Amino acid sequence: MYAQRIFYAKCVIWALACMPIIRLIWLGVNDDLTANPVEFVERSTGTWALIFLLLSLSMTPIRLLTKQVWQIQLRRLLGLWMFFYACLHITTYVWLDYSFVWSDIAKDIIKHPYVIVGFIAFLLTIPLAATSNAAMIKRLKTKWKLLHKAVYLISILAILHFWWLVKKDVTEPFYYASVLVVLLGIRVYFYLKKVNNQV
Repeated sequence: MYAQRIFYAKCVIWALACMPIIRLIWLGVNDDLTANPVEFVERSTGTWALIFLLLSLSMTPIRLLTKQVWQIQLRRLLGLWMFFYACLHITTYVWLDYSFVWSDIAKDIIKHPYVIVGFIAFLLTIPLAATSNAAMIKRLKTKWKLLHKAVYLISILAILHFWWLVKKDVTEPFYYASVLVVLLGIRVYFYLKKVNNQV
């Protein structure tokens, strides 16, 4: 029963995850990527990377609240889609925005701290994506869980990157930050509850 449920859930994730990139391709082909197409693609891919990051973080809170465990197996797929859109986000920045002119990129990093924060968040996702397969999980054992705890720092840096990027109107990053606070709050609550029960 669980195997079938997981299969259908993964199919839904794949279908939904492909829609943003298909939409960008469609808008590009029809020359409808707004007046600033590069910024539009950057914002879109960055937003979807953040959405998939939060979705992957929601799997454990859902387990804690519902006592259901099957959805945990979706976490890896959601995380990989997060990495995919993060890669597109970075590629758009260094290629379409700055044409791989590293001197200009360095100047932008110095001028805008949010770029540094976002780049650090992206670098931290690389080892997580590289160790997301079953072979690495088996090889790293307990170290794998310790390594993947970096996702909490990544999520905070991603929110901060978005918050500093928009500057004045922080409504949208505030919503994402609120979701993150709730997700982390659920984890902390159940952790403290477990500790208290052991005392």
